[in-house]
Amino acid sequence: MAERILVTGAFGQIGTELVPALQQKHGKDNVVSLGYRTIPYSFEGIIEKGSVLDKERLKQIVEKYNVTSIYHLASILSATGEKDPHLTWDVNMLGLKNVLDLAVEHKLKVFWPSSIAAFGPTTPQNNTPQRTILEPTTMYGVTKAAGELMCQYYNLKFGIDARSLRYPGIISWKAEPGGGTTDYAVAIFYEAIKAKKYTCFVKEDTVLPMMYMDDAIKGTLQLMDADTKKITIRTSYNHAAISFSAKELAEEIKKHIPELKVEYVPDHRQKIADSWPKVIDDSTARKDWGWKHEFDLKKMTEVMLKELRIKLKGE
Repeated sequence: MAERILVTGAFGQIGTELVPALQQKHGKDNVVSLGYRTIPYSFEGIIEKGSVLDKERLKQIVEKYNVTSIYHLASILSATGEKDPHLTWDVNMLGLKNVLDLAVEHKLKVFWPSSIAAFGPTTPQNNTPQRTILEPTTMYGVTKAAGELMCQYYNLKFGIDARSLRYPGIISWKAEPGGGTTDYAVAIFYEAIKAKKYTCFVKEDTVLPMMYMDDAIKGTLQLMDADTKKITIRTSYNHAAISFSAKELAEEIKKHIPELKVEYVPDHRQKIADSWPKVIDDSTARKDWGWKHEFDLKKMTEVMLKELRIKLKGE
């Protein structure tokens, strides 16, 4: 039987690129995209509108399309989440519980993204191990740490095949920066091309784990394709590629745009960035299901500048 997939948060940063990958793999008729507010006019595929907080609406969609797997991406991110922590809890936690409850009822497979935000200032920042201290200090991080435990609980209690990755900062040219603390690493490319200058909201020596979007999509699909017997982590796998400082990224871009001027003016997001790891140990993912990243800082920068120049010229 063909896999029938529902993607929540289908038009966010990850969904914008994961949905086409799933369509290519499984066929457009087998991928249902759930949108809430922003639904692109040019999107090709099956679209349903609704909120992840509306469990009955989710159930209708699951039953209408005979869904077998849910990629539950709908979430409020770190910096945005601090502006309305109550809404962040509801969307991130109640939305996940609705999905997991439906997974029990309809025997669904679930992918849910965690984040480096699940860590906190007491987590070892260098070579952060798979199993470590989770004491996040943002509401977004709290929902990720709690969500990891909830996924594990539903696996242990109900046998739900829930799988998860702790995404680092994701860099992409397709989706606009969406309110995350690592979004400086996307915004700087836009401003380098458009204005030749950028005011960075973290300090120049701020080092964070990052990943180019193509690697994030590849890792997600690899995890979901892996044999169940190989999955040893039911909270969330550490998922890493490259780590660099804000200045190192700026210097790499300057190799292509020498006139770029970068000013560093840390704001409230600096405190969040300081609470996160610098380098993550993802050896468990590499051992269990063969994870291997492709894009280093040099290759990522070249592709970002090339694709964004084309994109911005067309706007």
